[in-house]
Amino acid sequence: MKIAVYGATGMVGSEVVAEAISRGHEVTSVTRSGKDVEGTTAVAAELGDGATYRDLGKGNDVIVIAVPPSRTGGDHQEYLDAFEQITETLVPARLVVVGGAGATEVEGVRLVDTPGFPEEYKAEATTCAEVYDMFTSVSGITWTVVAPAPVIMPARRTGSYTLGTDSPAGDFVSSQDFAVAILDEIETPVHENRRMTVASEK
Repeated sequence: MKIAVYGATGMVGSEVVAEAISRGHEVTSVTRSGKDVEGTTAVAAELGDGATYRDLGKGNDVIVIAVPPSRTGGDHQEYLDAFEQITETLVPARLVVVGGAGATEVEGVRLVDTPGFPEEYKAEATTCAEVYDMFTSVSGITWTVVAPAPVIMPARRTGSYTLGTDSPAGDFVSSQDFAVAILDEIETPVHENRRMTVASEK
């Protein structure tokens, strides 16, 4: 299978690339700089580069977007504009988007709107929620939004995980197990045109 990964050098993107390569997939790594990533074909592109996105959508089976909105005070509108363009671009590739835990729900209330949600993550969570809302209202493309548990960090690859849909599947997921779940979904689609959440098994 041919898989393009935006954000290929980030915490999640790099694990997705490594997992995909280990399974024998042909990977194109997409970063702003076009940095060489071993075992992949490197491409330089911004998320909002529509021409490159269309080309990748024609030449790959799946596009994974593992690019978060700015966490350093940057304008999120550019990020939202890029996704608006993506959701309106009809490409044959399936789209897998790494979302945020703050946009998931508990008893119908988004985590970002619950008491005690960390202030420093509210802007990112709100933007991720807006992106998810874009996907729920589009047609003509095949997509999955994959949200991690509220705590995600590098730990170890166990290969075991728990899945949910709109609510967090647990409190923690390693970035390695998150990537395993993403590749499993890519290889055997179960959550087409819906969200899935992932947590490491305790």
